[in-house]
Amino acid sequence: MATIPITKRGAQQLKAELQRLKTQERPAVINAIAEARSHGDLSENAEYDAAKEKQGFIEGRIKEVEAKLAAAQIIDPAALDAGGKVVFGATVELQDEDSGDQVTYQIVGEDEADLKHGLVNINSPIARALIGKEEGDSAEVQAPGGVRYYEIVAVHYR
Repeated sequence: MATIPITKRGAQQLKAELQRLKTQERPAVINAIAEARSHGDLSENAEYDAAKEKQGFIEGRIKEVEAKLAAAQIIDPAALDAGGKVVFGATVELQDEDSGDQVTYQIVGEDEADLKHGLVNINSPIARALIGKEEGDSAEVQAPGGVRYYEIVAVHYR
């Protein structure tokens, strides 16, 4: 299985989710199934069906998170020394060459991506356009609204 890059923060979030699923969600759904069973006939018991469906979702998510953590290559952005190049985990300050607007993005793994918080997926068009570039370079991004040009103002490893 190929390794999946993930930041330390992302790995901690996945571990916390796994812990919550195993210690809170799983026992709660087991109790819900037991409660629904006590109501009698299972063939017409909507509560039982809903609880079993939720149990299937929880068990599937536990397996998914465990697999992601097993395949994870945890990268600490603060420990990187990429010589000013944009790499996985780097925080990049950009300026839109047309509008002059400035944005800051950190390039992260798929599970951590959250554009509202400036976290972009390594597989996104903007991240792919930035990887390997350095401060002062210009990047051409194939955005849904058309081609955008960004100047890399600064690259940080934090």
